[in-house]
Amino acid sequence: MTDLLAPPSPMGPSPDDGDRLRALVAEIRAITADVARLQATLIRRRAEVMQIALAEVARAGSRASREREMPIRSAALEIAVATKSHDLTVQRELDDAYTLTEKFSSTVDALESGRITLRHVQAVLETGGVIDDDETRRGWEEVVLSRAERDSPARVRAFARELAESVQPEGMTARHARAARARGVSVRDLADGMAELSVILPATVAYGVRDRLRRQAAVIRASSRAMAEAVDEAVARDGDTDERAAREAPRASFADGADPATGSATGGTTTAVDRSTPVDADASRTFSDERTLAQIGADLCADLLLTAAPTIDPTTEATCPGGLGAIRAQIQITVPVLTLLGHTDAGAAVAGRSPIDPESARHLAAHAPGWDRVLCDPVTGTVLEVDRYSPSAAQRRYLAARDQHCRAPGCRAPLTRCQLDHNHEAQHGGATTLTNLCHLCVRHHTLKIETAWSVTQESDGTLHFRSPLGQRVTETPPPRIMFLPDSDGAGEGHTTGTSTPPDAAPF
Repeated sequence: MTDLLAPPSPMGPSPDDGDRLRALVAEIRAITADVARLQATLIRRRAEVMQIALAEVARAGSRASREREMPIRSAALEIAVATKSHDLTVQRELDDAYTLTEKFSSTVDALESGRITLRHVQAVLETGGVIDDDETRRGWEEVVLSRAERDSPARVRAFARELAESVQPEGMTARHARAARARGVSVRDLADGMAELSVILPATVAYGVRDRLRRQAAVIRASSRAMAEAVDEAVARDGDTDERAAREAPRASFADGADPATGSATGGTTTAVDRSTPVDADASRTFSDERTLAQIGADLCADLLLTAAPTIDPTTEATCPGGLGAIRAQIQITVPVLTLLGHTDAGAAVAGRSPIDPESARHLAAHAPGWDRVLCDPVTGTVLEVDRYSPSAAQRRYLAARDQHCRAPGCRAPLTRCQLDHNHEAQHGGATTLTNLCHLCVRHHTLKIETAWSVTQESDGTLHFRSPLGQRVTETPPPRIMFLPDSDGAGEGHTTGTSTPPDAAPF
């Protein structure tokens, strides 16, 4: 049958759609320029806040770095409360805004006039901050801005980085030594019970780590494939999987660096397969590895980090019995009773912040050296009681179950980085009671002690924060019930504990 529908035009949209599209593009361009002007204004206001905080620092005259930072921290938390943000994020924004107005004022002007976008500004800040000489930096900024007005942020960032390297008066050795001080490890929560582990290292070390993981992963996959192929050969030769393969399953051995595609080692050594050693056929089949190279590499990385001992170990038996290799990862998990029993599929979490799959939660709970039973209100989720067969530090267990993380506004620092704070200070008559204690991370605990921030607590654990500027924030305890209550209204239990898994656990 002849197709009566005309083919789509290769020339683009219809005239009406074309006119509408052109109008939309023009409107988006105008809105983008308006947004850029507002973002420039926001940068200038943040810089003004930073100037006020720095002036307060100068008047204080303290030499202690922690005391000098208190006015900045306090101002950041004021803004965080007002904008429902995390104060550490706000403090970075204040610092960036101050740097932009002091060192890259032309870039802020270009953003205000709508000639560039905020992503261009971020590229300038990231790549130009390494230039210390004022005259050199101003010349560099002028050239980069001329490029930014006509090119994408990604291209501008690459161009700006190369240009900064060419005009940098300080040698690479000194700059690398300074940058290496920023190395560290961080974790970012992802969806579906996953998390991203990031490590900042010198480039040579980072690429070396990745190369070793890739080569080890390639050898594992090549060995698995060779084992599976040899088992298939034995089965085909004898026709009896259960008997012949059990008597004469092969064992494959590869030289380091074997190529998974050819089976030959990088050093020229060929693959050797020994068919003389009898092994169990079922055990041989477990060698069949269906993981991708990336998945094997990730598993290897976790295995090495969690079980291997460092090459350099400065400890002694007195400071660390068994050495650094004897230290095992510890995590705190929270599991609803129904999930622990396998009746539901939700509610398990690590340190009260990152959901995990129920199977992993049950595995960790089974191997935990101890766990607490937490009785919760079936409707509000408020912790009612915590008990244990052999009570010890009962108040700490109760507060850990109730708080789950730092209770400061917007903060979710895990309990491992928190301290117990007397809301009404002990030296001022505050009692060590459950209604006068809460978990605060070191940053916010210090801020409360050394500034005019104050905290009061109600009997149910609700906290009331008051800022130096008079802002009031109410923080209720995190809920612990994630399923409907029983018809009789009885409280459901949760288990929470610190688990030392036998082989692997995040830290």
